[in-house]
Parts: sequence; structure tokens; C-alpha cells
Amino acid sequence: MTQKTILNDAHRALGAKMVDFGGWDMPIHYGSQIDEHHQVRRDAGMFDVSHMTVVDLRGARVRDFLRKLVANSVDKLQKPGKALYTCMLNPQGGVIDDLIIYFRDEDFFRLVVNAATREKDLAWINEQARAFDVAVTERPDFGMIAVQGPNARDKVLGLLREDDRGAIAKLGKFAAAQAKTDSGIGVFVARTGYTGEDGFEIVVPEDQTVAFWAALLAAGVKPAGLGARDTLRLEAGMNLYGQDMDDSVSPYEAALAWTVALDAGADSTPRDFIGREVLEAQKAAGAPRQMIALVMDEKGVLRHGQKVLTTFGEGEILSGTFSPTLGKAIAFARVPAGDIPLGAGGNVRVDIRGKEVPVRVVKFPFVRDGVSLVPAE
Repeated sequence: MTQKTILNDAHRALGAKMVDFGGWDMPIHYGSQIDEHHQVRRDAGMFDVSHMTVVDLRGARVRDFLRKLVANSVDKLQKPGKALYTCMLNPQGGVIDDLIIYFRDEDFFRLVVNAATREKDLAWINEQARAFDVAVTERPDFGMIAVQGPNARDKVLGLLREDDRGAIAKLGKFAAAQAKTDSGIGVFVARTGYTGEDGFEIVVPEDQTVAFWAALLAAGVKPAGLGARDTLRLEAGMNLYGQDMDDSVSPYEAALAWTVALDAGADSTPRDFIGREVLEAQKAAGAPRQMIALVMDEKGVLRHGQKVLTTFGEGEILSGTFSPTLGKAIAFARVPAGDIPLGAGGNVRVDIRGKEVPVRVVKFPFVRDGVSLVPAE
């Protein structure tokens, strides 16, 4: 049965076109996906992300547990409120899920994991937590709203009580803190996001989520659907689980080497996280595949599953879309490992209905803070 977030009626009242998204009834757009994309790049937009799964971890050994569970190092989290993006791996080095960890205190960490992977994530986390006597608690009593764009932070700050505005305004990126709105709603405000713009992701008690959404609307924040969220995140060079990575793909094959910390533990021995041996071997010998970013200067759209031709062999398009900011098609592709130069000189082509169309290899992100980072042709 299709699940609904607490904001489902609010979306419908705003005229949203609803679609099934991983078993959830979610808004794809509210009239124009392109307008919503530009709204986030130029001002502020908000997304219902209440389908995401919030998981609280408590126990005396919760830090030790997370050292084992994820590929990045939770020892980077020393100040309460700091956050860390990481991957949770299987023993073969494949990505079970990508997630954010929030450090609350030594006995309490919070995770936010993907909605589509909720069941397997919870099963895996619970299985691994037993050896560390860590209590794993899913929090369906929360809603979540992401407010993104150059004016997003100011819009949210205007809704907070005066005593909390200063602390939230000073939050660094990838940090979070508790606050209250002027109307007394308690919120967990994180300076994180999935669009390449500044802003907040805000965890709200479920029974107050509709009221907070309404307050954001009244403050001039316009809603945006999953369509704009997808084009924004691809422009920002951010992976989508299930399309750009999955259980059979290592972080090195998903351009996520920066999320892997092959650090030593507290006793100077290698930190024994799940999947480490595979990643060490791939780092030493090189991963067999790589993820690259493509721009197509000809007209057309790059789509998932299209064949990609390189001098090192064939690969395929992962995420592909038309970029509203660039006015061109962009994509991620996974191809055989090899030294492929940037620009058109890499001789990379995409098979589009039997025609080999040349594409340029570029660095990602494609867009940062609303500005194109892609060189002119």
C-alpha cells in the first residue's frame, strides 16, 4: 500500500501532481518543474522529505559501533551538532546506503537514511548493533522539510524565536542544533541539503509539520517537487542511491572516495569497518570502474541506461537529465577505469538511438551556488 507523509493533503491543496516514489505518494511538481528548479537556484524553495528515515542510536558504545558500521570516520565528530556524510557498506564493499550521521552526545547519535532502503537499512543496522549493545530507534514521529536556496536561511531564521536566531545563523555547514519557532514548535535545524545551494533540513515533530509548512509558505517560501529536486542534485554532483550506486558498487566506483577514511583506530591499528579489505585492495590496485560527468552540447537528453563508448570499453549513463541552469543535457556515467582526459578530447560518445553522439567529460559539480562550473565549448 502506498504510504503518505503528513503533508500529503497540503500538497494536494497546492495543486501538486502526485506520483509513486519508492512506495510513497509524493509531489513531482506543483505546476512547473523548471520554475521550481529556478526558484531554488535564485531565491528559496522547500521540499517535503518526511519520507526519509530518522534513526536514533543510543548507548555507551555507540561511537565504537559507528566506527565499525560506516566507511567514513565518526571520530571527525567531536563537537555536538556536527554532521558527517558517509556510506554504509556490505562485506563486498558495496554501498548498502548513503546517509548522514549527526553527533548529539557520546551516548546519542542520529542517522538520516534513504526512504527506499528503509527496511534493509534498519535490518542491517539492528543486526550490527547487537554486538555493541546499542539501542536502535526509528522515529516515525518526525516530519522533515528541506528549505534550500540563496535566501533559504534568512526565511527560516525569520520564523525562529529571537533567542535561537543567533545560534542557528552561526551554524557552520554540516552542523545542526535544536531551536524553537516563534509559535513554540521545537525543531532540529541542520545546515545540510541535496541541491548545491545553502539552506537547512529541518526535522519537526510530525504533529507540527503541517503548521511549520504553512508558516514557510506565509514567509514566501515556494514548494518544489521531486522533479526539481532531481535536476538540482544532479547539477550539484550528488549521487542518487539505486541509480548512481547500490550494493554492487563501491564508493571508489561512485566518485565517493572522499567519504572513505582508511584511518587508524584509537590504538593506532586500522579501523576495522565493514568492507575495509575490499576498499584497501581497490585503492592499491585501482577500482575496475569509475564514475565520470558528461555534458552534451548537441540537442537531446541523456537518459539512464544509454550506452557510453570510451577507448577503455563500454559503460552506461546512470543519472541523466536536462540541466535548467546550463540549458544542456548532463549525466553521470559509469565506465571502465582509465585515464580519460577532460573536455572533448577523451573521445567519449553516447549511443542515442543508434547514433554515436560526442560528449564532453567535465568535473562535477556542474553547478555550485547557482553558477555554472562547466567550461564553454
